[in-house]
Amino acid sequence: MERPRILIVGGGFAGLECARRLEHRLAASEAEISLVTPFSYQLYLPLLPHVAAGVLTPQSVAVSLRRTLHRTHIVPGGAIGVDPVAKVCVVRKITDEVTALRYDHLVLAPGSITRSFDIPGLSDYARGMKSLAEAAYVRDHVIAQLDLASTTLDQRERESRLQFVVVGGGYAGTETAACLQRLTTAATRRYPRLDPGLIKWHLIDIAPKLMPELGDKLGTTALQVLRARGIEVSLGVSVAEVGAETVKFTDGRVLPCRTLIWTAGVTASPLIGTLDAETVRGRIAVTAEMRVPQFDSVFALGDAAAVPDLAKGDGAVCPPTAQHSARQGRLVADNLVAALHNEPLQPYFHRDLGLVVDLGGKDAVSKPLGVELKGITAQLVARGYHIMAMRTNVAKFRVGANWLLNATAGDDFVRTGFLARQPARLRDFEYTDSYLTRDQVREHAQSLLAKG
Repeated sequence: MERPRILIVGGGFAGLECARRLEHRLAASEAEISLVTPFSYQLYLPLLPHVAAGVLTPQSVAVSLRRTLHRTHIVPGGAIGVDPVAKVCVVRKITDEVTALRYDHLVLAPGSITRSFDIPGLSDYARGMKSLAEAAYVRDHVIAQLDLASTTLDQRERESRLQFVVVGGGYAGTETAACLQRLTTAATRRYPRLDPGLIKWHLIDIAPKLMPELGDKLGTTALQVLRARGIEVSLGVSVAEVGAETVKFTDGRVLPCRTLIWTAGVTASPLIGTLDAETVRGRIAVTAEMRVPQFDSVFALGDAAAVPDLAKGDGAVCPPTAQHSARQGRLVADNLVAALHNEPLQPYFHRDLGLVVDLGGKDAVSKPLGVELKGITAQLVARGYHIMAMRTNVAKFRVGANWLLNATAGDDFVRTGFLARQPARLRDFEYTDSYLTRDQVREHAQSLLAKG
């Protein structure tokens, strides 16, 4: 008999853990496993702010899939459409060649993209922090502003280059603002012509509290740490308009600014829209076993799926975090094996182990198992958690060595010249215009089936 074809879409926390578990649970003769991903690494997303700040090198947070997976076939591309009736997935390879892959069992873990709004100028002038390329670009861009500000004689230009705005008071935004503020503060020692007082960081969020998941006490502590460093935090405020040299807030303020970093949440991958499936706030609706009820042999998990949070109940769904995605990946693999062996499937149940927020240097707030920590103790917990969560020993060593090197030797504030002369927009990194319509997906599926 021909081996069943298992196709996993997405090489993030969910997809990688699913593939690893399947390799351990199934013999090579039992199934053919393929993984569709545009990059041959799993991005350790929680440490992207450290890459942007130069504390870690990009390679440190790119965990090699080929070092981790041994018999999974890696397809270098992105899924741009799925026909679950014909059991066909349409893939755009990194060469832009479009191909279609058959499957018997499909695992959808395409993750999420940056959530944006119809704000004038946002798509043209905002920078994201969702991918490794974006983090590298943001670092180059911020250092470039220091370089240019130190040479200009125009006071207005200098002022606009030295004001930075981060939108989003969640973990990503808070850590990004905290880490990059430390970068620019340390850099002023190498720029004798720059007045440190001109460098200003702004963190804004429409919510009334900073990181409400931490609770009032730790959220207030984080807020105090940021403000003590000189970061201006504005809550209940958002962006009204973005220009090449200015940012207008909803409270009427207009700042001279050439750097706006957008971290105001995520939304499910547009791939979900190519399926005719029920969704919950854009995420595909699944059962507690992570099956898509409308289609046979389709599982969905991670940021793109609305997985019921049985630990909370009352119709809650699991938040889009690495902690949940990794555990869901392992359970989906177990449920797939159970389905192949005609055994009962297990529901997903997990209580959050806690939260860690690294504010750079000695500053952090953490809440492991409900215990509230701050300062050095919280920092040790945060970095210890990240080290343990890295998938390979090589990745653990690289991250630890980079932290040690940065703590002892500091930064050289070097620009790589990445996209130096090309303004980078949000969609340039996430390829959100690459997905097919449902009719186009069906055409590709019919074409493949016609070829036999």
